[in-house]
Amino acid sequence: MNRPARLLTTTVLVVVTAGALSSCSQEDAASADGDDLGTVTVGFLPSWTDAVNNAYLLEDQLTKLGYTVELEELSSPAVLYTALAEGTVDVYPSAWSDISQAQYIEKYGDDLEDLGTYYGNAHGTLAVPDYVDIDSVEDLRGQADRFGGKIYTIEPGSGTATMAEENLFPAYDLGGEYELVPSSLAAMLATLESAVADQEDIVVTLWRPFWAYDAYGLKDLEDPEEGMGATEGLHFMAHKGFSEEFPEAADLIGQIELDDAQYGALENAVVNEFGAGEQPEAIDQWVADHAGKLDWIIE
Repeated sequence: MNRPARLLTTTVLVVVTAGALSSCSQEDAASADGDDLGTVTVGFLPSWTDAVNNAYLLEDQLTKLGYTVELEELSSPAVLYTALAEGTVDVYPSAWSDISQAQYIEKYGDDLEDLGTYYGNAHGTLAVPDYVDIDSVEDLRGQADRFGGKIYTIEPGSGTATMAEENLFPAYDLGGEYELVPSSLAAMLATLESAVADQEDIVVTLWRPFWAYDAYGLKDLEDPEEGMGATEGLHFMAHKGFSEEFPEAADLIGQIELDDAQYGALENAVVNEFGAGEQPEAIDQWVADHAGKLDWIIE
């Protein structure tokens, strides 16, 4: 989810061929002589799987629509939103802009364009392995020794880490007992996996939807104070003027909606069934499985 300030880790350039058909008048999108509709740059953080899934989904669908698509990996939410607002990145494909990343919307909102909500039931959580006999965040008080006095989270500046530090800890008065330990998502999951393998107690910040619940056998802690935030939508966010510059892309993106099962299948295919280096193959499978079920899909 992010040229002068561009941080380029990996760029995937897909050169498309002439015209593609779709359910949203894609037959008119690319001109008859095969002209490219332009280049759309999709920025994302490689450790945030929701954005990775959607980045490769957009690469597939916009390429078929008649665009050249560049995927750009960025290093932090702050870099991502700065690049998006400056227009060096065109689209961020999974913005938690209602609550978790609202601070960036407040800062850059005048330079951004919301292309639509693709998923409407997202929320942050505090989770433990299902063998841990604690069911509520409130039950963590007085239990710090069991968990080494640590609650693990992802990158500093992320909506999840910020929510935990600024809202969850004060809401439940956890600061005197627990330390919030930030790291990359990959590092946090490695710590989680090791703890589960040894049947050790551990607490992590997570979010729904996310594949790790099934993979590691996790459960949410009840959060009556909404310390990790209320339910929110996940959005496709672009720089201001995107719809005027890329009208066909904006039209297609605005139609994308996923329910829990559809999203879960997408993330599972990209993260688990295929994995790194095989994301296009994962998207091919998901598109084939859902073609005819979702009107906006271009085969």
